[in-house]
Amino acid sequence: MRPPPLDVDVLVVGAGLSGIDMACRLATERPELTWAVLEARSATGGTWDLFRYPGIRSDSDMYTLGFPFRPWRGRTSIAPASEILEYLRDTAHEYGVTGRTHLGQRVTRLEWSSAEERWTVTARRDDGEVLEHTARFVHLATGYYSYEAGHVVEFPGQASFAGDVVHPQHWPEGTSVAGRRVVVIGSGATAVTLVPALVDAGAASVTMLQRSPSYVAALANTDRVADVARRVLPPRAAHHLVRGKNVALATATYQFLRRWPDAGRRVLRRRLLERLPEGYDVDTHFNPAYDPWDQRVCLAPDGDLLDAIAGGGAEVVTATIDRFVPEGVRLEDGRVLPADLVVTATGLRLEIAGGAALAVDGHAVSVPALHVYKGCMLSGVPNLFLSVGYTNASWTLRADLTARWVCHLLGHLDRRGLGVATPRWDGTGGADRPLLDLTSGYVRRGAHLLPHQAERRPWRVVQSYLYDVAVTRFGRLEDGVLELR
Repeated sequence: MRPPPLDVDVLVVGAGLSGIDMACRLATERPELTWAVLEARSATGGTWDLFRYPGIRSDSDMYTLGFPFRPWRGRTSIAPASEILEYLRDTAHEYGVTGRTHLGQRVTRLEWSSAEERWTVTARRDDGEVLEHTARFVHLATGYYSYEAGHVVEFPGQASFAGDVVHPQHWPEGTSVAGRRVVVIGSGATAVTLVPALVDAGAASVTMLQRSPSYVAALANTDRVADVARRVLPPRAAHHLVRGKNVALATATYQFLRRWPDAGRRVLRRRLLERLPEGYDVDTHFNPAYDPWDQRVCLAPDGDLLDAIAGGGAEVVTATIDRFVPEGVRLEDGRVLPADLVVTATGLRLEIAGGAALAVDGHAVSVPALHVYKGCMLSGVPNLFLSVGYTNASWTLRADLTARWVCHLLGHLDRRGLGVATPRWDGTGGADRPLLDLTSGYVRRGAHLLPHQAERRPWRVVQSYLYDVAVTRFGRLEDGVLELR
């Protein structure tokens, strides 16, 4: 049967972590409003359902990646995707989100009408049918990378390779690595996750081939404070205690590494030397040319990557690829890395709004030409919100603050009998800056596709949870920049 079009107060686009968070906040903080969730894929969970490569896990601790309103009860701090997915779906069920989620509806266009003070949201179903939904407000919980495809590099001679080449974003179901020689191209979080998992899966050899190194830090995969707190405190109290402790620790670590990068580099290097065999060439393989947190620091839970290297199951090669050959990958120095399977962990492809077109009163909107207000609205675009997580901490920390701020704004509008909120950019925010303050390859490749931030608040995206807590909970809504009518 043809599903009816929706007409709701709030339409959430995306049923991953951010979308579920927003929906739960609407259910608990704005129960008087009507809302629904649209999800392009046939399943909820977003990132944690999409990626299926071996070892896929969080790269943030679950006490901050989990929701503040529903304690994480898992034993490990850095959790596998299967446990995260179960947690997300259980949360959606518990808060009534599952019943209001509409799967298999890909949003292709969002058009605002000032005359009607509503969005028309065009969605295409898997069978090709097109639906037009309407809503007073739209919340984009689509993240900033494409779910359709990652960044794919076609290497010279790749067609001649006798083995298999796979990209982690679309790991073929049933792919076996047991007894195979595997080369993983890349040095980011995905490669750091994959390598020890492939060793554990019985690969004959695993080589992490990187053009340049990344920072890697070992992190205990169990939290002793959490273990004690759970024994002596109620679940919610224990959760908030550990969450607060981890926020404070992460903030202090980030500030230390950014303010004193040379000292931070020495600390990271020393800890690697303690975990790797004597004489290991740390400076070649784990000492980047950039400062810590110019790109994300990769986490190795319980030092699993370092243990895989120390145990001989994996090696790191820092070199430039010349071309693929039938038997493997040839480097510029002439060496050939033999391989039966090559994994191209070459990164993401950035995309905003899930690729949907945006228009206001019949005029197409170029998102890259806009500025981000308080990290969650776009200049000149009414009643549209988006979730953008931190680059230096758990995604959920900012996503949840955004959801709470949106609920606060919606309540303020309704109490005053108003219906439209529009951030107005007047050019006084200072020079434009990229939305994401990282130098990672995937960020630089796609920065032109994203909106901008500026130098001054509220147009600056501040990478500080404590600052954002103060602004979202105690800052004025009527600040002279956000037009309410």
